[in-house]
Amino acid sequence: MIANPIPVTQKYGITEKKKAELDALVLQVLDARHKVEQFQAIVTSLTEKSQNFAAYLNTATTNKTLALNNRGLLYSLLQNATDLRANSNIAFSEMVFADLKIKQVAGEVTKVVNELIYAAEVINKLNGLIIRHKSSNALISDELVALIGTAGKDANNAVALTLTALKSTFAARSSSTESEAVSVLEQSQSWTFYQILTGTDTEGRPNPAQKVSLQSLLEEAYVNAQKTYEQADLADKRTLGQLNKASSDLSAAKVKLQSLELGLRAANAAALAS
Repeated sequence: MIANPIPVTQKYGITEKKKAELDALVLQVLDARHKVEQFQAIVTSLTEKSQNFAAYLNTATTNKTLALNNRGLLYSLLQNATDLRANSNIAFSEMVFADLKIKQVAGEVTKVVNELIYAAEVINKLNGLIIRHKSSNALISDELVALIGTAGKDANNAVALTLTALKSTFAARSSSTESEAVSVLEQSQSWTFYQILTGTDTEGRPNPAQKVSLQSLLEEAYVNAQKTYEQADLADKRTLGQLNKASSDLSAAKVKLQSLELGLRAANAAALAS
């Protein structure tokens, strides 16, 4: 006996219901695909943006390092200029003191020379007087004549040696004077160098004649490089955070799409089987 067939109205109702479910699944799949495409576009854009910011950060890091090194070199130059000025002051003071001592020695040597010259003249006159009386006075011994002659010779030699010493003293004073001049020039140049670096006058106040100093330029360059680095670092971290979130959203959207596609295939297979 043939079983009663399902009424047409009942069969139609089941078909329409399945079709509506399939259509709903298809819409969900399409919506999921659209979201995947959107998230993929965002991830692609953020990846490119992140790469650009990473390059900016690398450049900013290099510039900051260079600016820091330049500032360090400036401080080293400032220290060298300060040390040179201090050493020049010390050297100049010592040279002035040495020049004073040389003047004193020169005065004393000059006094000795004058006394030696006077002594030599007296001895030479005495020598001449003894020789004149020797011819008429046999009591004057040859030994005395020889002794006075030797004394005169020694006195003349002493005068010559002392004059040589005096010449050396004046040469030393001349050298000391030249060294003082060099030291004064070195002081002036070291201070000028320091002024160029810092833009300050001899009292440490801003130098009106110098609008911009090397120190202010390098300090400003370092501050700007530091700010640029901080901005680039912040932008890089922010973009990485956005990229990580977008990548996570993309992964979740792909999983959901895959699930919906599997559900749609299963629903289609069930509909065909019925």
